[in-house]
Amino acid sequence: MGAEGAGSRRALRDLLQEAESSLLECQVCFERFDFAVARRPRSLPCGHVVCASCVDTLAHRGRAGAQLECPFCRGTCPVSGARDCLPVLQLLELLASSSQPVLHPRIACKSDPRVFGGWGTLVNPKGLALCPQTRRIWVLHEGQDKLKSFHFGGTHARQTTRGQGFLKYPLDVTICSKGHVVVTDAGDRAVKIFQAQSGCCQLVLGTQFSLPWGVAATPEDQILVTDAEAGTLQRLDVDFRTGVLQACIQLLGGLCGPRAVAVCASSGAVAVLECPLALQARNCNSSSTTLKVFDAQMQLLALLDTLGFSLFLPTQISMSAVAFDHQGNVVVAETRGPAVLCLGKPNDLPVLRPLVIQGLARPVALAFTKQDSLLVLDSETHSVKIYGMEDDDNGE
Repeated sequence: MGAEGAGSRRALRDLLQEAESSLLECQVCFERFDFAVARRPRSLPCGHVVCASCVDTLAHRGRAGAQLECPFCRGTCPVSGARDCLPVLQLLELLASSSQPVLHPRIACKSDPRVFGGWGTLVNPKGLALCPQTRRIWVLHEGQDKLKSFHFGGTHARQTTRGQGFLKYPLDVTICSKGHVVVTDAGDRAVKIFQAQSGCCQLVLGTQFSLPWGVAATPEDQILVTDAEAGTLQRLDVDFRTGVLQACIQLLGGLCGPRAVAVCASSGAVAVLECPLALQARNCNSSSTTLKVFDAQMQLLALLDTLGFSLFLPTQISMSAVAFDHQGNVVVAETRGPAVLCLGKPNDLPVLRPLVIQGLARPVALAFTKQDSLLVLDSETHSVKIYGMEDDDNGE
């Protein structure tokens, strides 16, 4: 763990140094950008960035008003066309705070996470869900039992889910408000719903999907499912009392390999991670991931992909999971760092703020408690890591 942490810190330091030399200097006067009026980064319509002082120096004033010629591409524009370069300003804010603790204020109080699982208990875990009422943690993995539940303190719950023979190759899991456990299963291309109390499989939906992948529950207990092969996001309306599917509605189409999905409990906003499958590679960039955030009416609020991240960090970002905290901030797990990053509110994306930058190997799933403690599923270390101050709770 110590070697992993040291490597992560070195990687972050190298990344910040490269950012300072390549992104944070005006390439005309070679002065460093800052928040002072003269050194503020200004973006020209052509896309090049110079400091405000150089904008004034390069301006030509004539009958047509103050005109500016870009020193790099020779494009011309009015001086008024030079605007604040928000990505550089936000990167400056990030670097200004880099000498401070980089963890979330609540998480920083307990920098060493509580860890449970490990090889043998969990085998290549893939999905994570937290029941807000019982605080029981449900984990999907490749072990014989496929779906395990743990008390919040990490002890294995006595109850096991019956009918797990139905689970072939489960990919994701979510918990509805009344405790129903919903699992996507790529093995037989179905969505399966278990009763958490009895452990029985209540409903199997096996004809609506080509490759069901991500799953999340809305505050109204509607179930959202991504279909990675069909490129859709569907909503399932289920009567949990009778175990009957009432409606299956396509909310989005034309997505490129949609996988993880998350719902904001306060606003109803929906976040979807796209990661192209091999069969879609000829139409999509299979090396990139894309985050799309929609409001409750499924209107696009924000889009951020590998190229968008490159405006902030001179490295590729590969997102593996997405969640909302209880303030409505979008939070993603990133596997190339590896790290957990807060991106801010959907309307403000992205306001990059690292939450966890050390001690992770391959984070693949996230969950938040009501007190905003953070749960991270680390597939490479076969463990669940909890960052926060909450007391152990081994009760039912």
